[in-house]
Amino acid sequence: MARSINITKLEIIQTATRLFFSQGFSKTTASLLSKEVGISTGNLTFYFPTKEHILQVLVEMMCEFQWKIMEEHTDEGKSSLLSYCLELATMVAISEENEQMRDFYLSSYTLPMTLEIIRENDLQKTKQVFGEYCKDWKEDQFVEAETIVSGIEYATLMTTKHSAQIDKRVEGALRAIMLFYGVPEEIRDKKIAKILAMDYKTIGKRMLESFKTFAEETTENAIEEKINSIRNKNK
Repeated sequence: MARSINITKLEIIQTATRLFFSQGFSKTTASLLSKEVGISTGNLTFYFPTKEHILQVLVEMMCEFQWKIMEEHTDEGKSSLLSYCLELATMVAISEENEQMRDFYLSSYTLPMTLEIIRENDLQKTKQVFGEYCKDWKEDQFVEAETIVSGIEYATLMTTKHSAQIDKRVEGALRAIMLFYGVPEEIRDKKIAKILAMDYKTIGKRMLESFKTFAEETTENAIEEKINSIRNKNK
């Protein structure tokens, strides 16, 4: 039975986080989400017209959260190249070991609304991380580069029975991305060696658990800020 009290966007986001992470985004239907929240499907679409709108908020939250955690695990300061490399490595590790999270990431890289969030977030990040190697680049060059790099990231997350082992995939993706941005070979080799020497699988697991806690403890105001941020980006 649908609840008679007012539901909040926060409750929907928190319930969706639990379901997307445990069932997978693709297998979480609007009907299931409505049932778990305790509202009708019609009421759910009043707050969020589609599942993608909910995923959009989660991706916005996760992009910021992931990056903060990556910077905490590296020793090269903010917006460092090592943090950038570690973030991709942990995402690959999470996807490798968790089918539901692989579905979450792949859906995020496939659906237009969420892919746009990822590309916009990563565009600002790459200008900071790779700016010193691309000093003559204009804005449109960074935009085009991010379009290509997001494809590399998707291909690295998307595995088949013919895919290489995880360390090889991480190394190959990082080498290709850094080469694309003009990072010198010596630096590429050093960063990749550091990443492969780190326990990035455990870091990924801890990051995921921390995000679940973060989502459970976030506030209605914080959710509204994310929704407003998305609206502003779409203007």
